[in-house]
Amino acid sequence: MSCFLLSFWRANLLLCLGLFLQYGEARVLTEAQAGPLYRVVGYPLFISCNVSGFANADAKQEFEYRITKPANPNIEINIISTTDQTFGYAMYSQRVRKKEITLTNMSSTSVIFKIDSLQKSDEGEFDCTAINSEDRFDGTYSAKTTVKVIDNSLSVSSPASASLSYNEGDALTLTCQASSNTVQHTHLSLAWYLHKDSEDEAQPIISVNRDFTLSPGRGFEERYQAGLIRLDKIGEATYKLKMAQLELSDQGRIYCQAQEWIQDPDRSWYSIVQKAAEKSTLTVKAREVVPDTSSLVVRILAQPTTLQEGQELSLSCTIDAQNLREKFFSVAWLKESVELARIGPSGIVSVGPEYSVRAKEGELRAARTGDRDYRLILQPVRTEDQGEYICRAWPQERGPDGAFTQGAAQDSSPQIVSISATESGFSLRMDEHDVSVNEGDRLKLTCQVHGVKSQLSVTWQHKATSSSTAVFTNVISLSQEGVMDTAAEFMSRKVKATRPTIANFTLELDEVTPSDSGVYQCTVSEWKINSKTNSQSQTAAVTVTPADVFLKVSLISRNNMVTVGGNLELMCRVKGPRVPITVTWSLQRGSSPDNVLTMYSDGTISWSGDQRRYQLKVDSTQNQVVYYLLINGASHSEAGSYLCSVSAILENAYKRLPPSNQVAVNVLNPVSELTLTCPPTMTSNINTNMQIKCQILNPSASSRYAVTWHLQQKAENKTIISSNRDALITFEHVEPSQRQRINMKRSEGPSFELNIGQAQMSDRGTYICEVVEWLQDPRGDWIQLSTVSKSTTLTVIEPGDVKVVPECKSGTFIGIIVAIVIGALLVIIILMLKLCQSKGGKKSEESLWAEQHPLNTKPNEAD
Repeated sequence: MSCFLLSFWRANLLLCLGLFLQYGEARVLTEAQAGPLYRVVGYPLFISCNVSGFANADAKQEFEYRITKPANPNIEINIISTTDQTFGYAMYSQRVRKKEITLTNMSSTSVIFKIDSLQKSDEGEFDCTAINSEDRFDGTYSAKTTVKVIDNSLSVSSPASASLSYNEGDALTLTCQASSNTVQHTHLSLAWYLHKDSEDEAQPIISVNRDFTLSPGRGFEERYQAGLIRLDKIGEATYKLKMAQLELSDQGRIYCQAQEWIQDPDRSWYSIVQKAAEKSTLTVKAREVVPDTSSLVVRILAQPTTLQEGQELSLSCTIDAQNLREKFFSVAWLKESVELARIGPSGIVSVGPEYSVRAKEGELRAARTGDRDYRLILQPVRTEDQGEYICRAWPQERGPDGAFTQGAAQDSSPQIVSISATESGFSLRMDEHDVSVNEGDRLKLTCQVHGVKSQLSVTWQHKATSSSTAVFTNVISLSQEGVMDTAAEFMSRKVKATRPTIANFTLELDEVTPSDSGVYQCTVSEWKINSKTNSQSQTAAVTVTPADVFLKVSLISRNNMVTVGGNLELMCRVKGPRVPITVTWSLQRGSSPDNVLTMYSDGTISWSGDQRRYQLKVDSTQNQVVYYLLINGASHSEAGSYLCSVSAILENAYKRLPPSNQVAVNVLNPVSELTLTCPPTMTSNINTNMQIKCQILNPSASSRYAVTWHLQQKAENKTIISSNRDALITFEHVEPSQRQRINMKRSEGPSFELNIGQAQMSDRGTYICEVVEWLQDPRGDWIQLSTVSKSTTLTVIEPGDVKVVPECKSGTFIGIIVAIVIGALLVIIILMLKLCQSKGGKKSEESLWAEQHPLNTKPNEAD
């Protein structure tokens, strides 16, 4: 019965063990795209998810998506399912019904989750769950991806006018400003596009990708290779397009477009946002057609020619030509070579860059009032509006395709206009006319008004240079009712216009960059009953000093040589104003440097790979911050050239400064004190066992030793046997039949013994004991220190051989002979005493003669 129970339990135990082995290893695995993923509000989000390991690999699997938001980390919110149309909670169900959120099967075991337009509330941890389609659970059925939703910080603008007109063969130069203040590390790519009227899609002219590689667009390759098309990056955010010789085929709408890229955790680059500047219409005219202009007459009339600030100025242009009604003309008004406005052959009005703001505010208006008459009105006029005005007209020839070809210009006689200041006593002045500020600091400008008697508004403008051809663009304005209006280019910037007192207007622009240098203009206007009566302007020149000028980075070391296991300290000094910075330490061992660790502006530290041996400390003073890189327990892996790189956070973006100088660090091996002792000579009879001992006199407890025995016979030197640092023995020039006779062992000391059994005449020679000392560094790697060797000369003789002993060893040899003789005499005396004693007593029954007890001719090997 007991045997039966034992067999029963044993069978059940084996069954349970089999089930455990069958189901112990998980087969199902669900994987989602690794996070965190940084994506932008208003742009799409894609997350891939797949599952593997189901028993039926070809069966279609179903998936569900949920989200956990940072505000409620313990609550999961259903979003969408591939099987249940009512799966999503209310906050997501409407977007799912509108197909704004989708979950699409890419294969039977994978899906793509997509949100067409991200909202800030979509930030959180997304959970992809594969619905179990089998009768048991075996593995991982869900995977999570963290998504961070950030605001759009990409700014793209081009100061080009809405209409560009050039002749065939002319050179075109356009600039584009593109920048981002995204906190995360991103790259920008930029391309200039031309959208021809005859094509459905715009084609790139030239582009620079996120790795700063230039590529020409289709159809522009030959001109790019010939150097006729260029794209230059100037400073941090300016991209300049240059087309040396325009062609007729270049007509169309031209614009620049930037993309911002971020590197996801899987190391792939993803475009998080793209934005295009306003398009300009580019017209390229043929040079061959030049209409006859000899009969064209242009006149100008100003009414009145003398007026006060705030009044209305009317400038009329009249043109006379033969067959006037059958011809087309363009007419423009110019003040001292600066174009105010132009009316094209089809009646479209375009305003010059310097007057675009006034046209937007209704101060400038232009229109065609008859077949030959054109009129421009300025109201209210300013004192700076006085000067010399002309009208300019161009004949226009209309071709079969409807395009116009411009002829030679004809100017009117000049008209002088005088404008005097009003008697209101209203005056304006700028506190400072030359202002310097460091990159990353705040720019503050103040305009003071004197003689205020009515409501005032202010407009702040900026132009990059003080050149007369440069154009002012709006920054921000403050209306007479106190309403602030920021220009599109500065919408993403920290800028504000205030009126802290009745007489002061201030402009504040935070985190300035070098591109903010230039001339700033403050224009204050006086209003009465919703009508502008007077305006005055003042300017100030602003210089923004780049961060790499006032922030200096240097690297020093008190001692750049260290022994393995020792400690080392490097100091990275950052001198200059206190701005948020990120410091990265790198080590160059070969052709390119590897990052060691990074300390971010918020104080967090990240290590690259297995670099935890490096530590960091910071010492801050008023004018500098010193970052100490501590190397505790150095190994040869820490040897190389170190440098520190600094990125300053300016305008919510990182700006990399020139790196520090390099400091070379040498890691030296410890000095070994290895000493050996071996007997210089040994003599052995043939067929006897020999032992040659090689002993270390000053061993180190942390060291290991590799030992090799060499045999030198005449001119030949061969390796017999060796033992590595892990005591693994290897035979070299020893026949397999001899390996039982020759071996090596280690004993206390340590000492290393070479054993030779049944010595033969062929064993004679000089035996060299070679010892290599190994030490383990703090990383666990073994390093070789010194190699020391000692030799022993072995002589093998046959019994009875007369050996000629060297003179220096004759005393030893004589001592041995004397000892042998004395021993033989003692044996003979003892035998004689026993013989005599036996004769005097009882007669022995056995004889001791050799005839009766013959001696063995060969000694027993066991003895």
